[in-house]
Amino acid sequence: MTSPHPRQRGSRELWLDAAYDSLVSDGIEAVKIMGLAKRLNLSRTGFYWFFADLSDLHLALIDRWESRNTGTLVARCDRPAPTICEALFNVMDCWLDPSLFDARLDLAIRNWARVDGALQARLDDADARRIAALTQMFARHGFTPEQAQVRSLTVIYTQIGYISMQVEESRPERLARVQHYVEMFAGMAPAPEDLRRFMARHL
Repeated sequence: MTSPHPRQRGSRELWLDAAYDSLVSDGIEAVKIMGLAKRLNLSRTGFYWFFADLSDLHLALIDRWESRNTGTLVARCDRPAPTICEALFNVMDCWLDPSLFDARLDLAIRNWARVDGALQARLDDADARRIAALTQMFARHGFTPEQAQVRSLTVIYTQIGYISMQVEESRPERLARVQHYVEMFAGMAPAPEDLRRFMARHL
């Protein structure tokens, strides 16, 4: 039997990107095979070249979120840093660079988890991994276990609040506030050279 022309089925990433767009803009209810096919102007049967079914696509979306958001955040926490302020600036890079941490995707996953118990369990595990990575980061810089845990919770809860409330602020406003968040989380003002290095990455 002759295979369909490749343009009729697209690619795995093409279908996954379309599903991502639907998820972050309209929620998981909008992620339907026929709807994605129409969005891509591709044959519906092309979907099955890359995914067994809709559940398989859902798992791919969740895997993308875990890798991009939780995986990246943990890696930033683990980066060597001579001071706690510089370590926190490494984490703050995530909140300013969507290629490191996708806030829209995080919000979509949290909303989806409200109606999916299995996903809620994975979300709880991801949050625990994020908190553990931050706790270890604070502990490496001399904070007691209790201090490290509470400070890590403060970092995570602050960012979840930003995401859940969909806070809108200009990039200059966010950049201007970062040093004050770092001071609050660290309990000390960042050194001027630490702040200069951070600002140079984002200006």
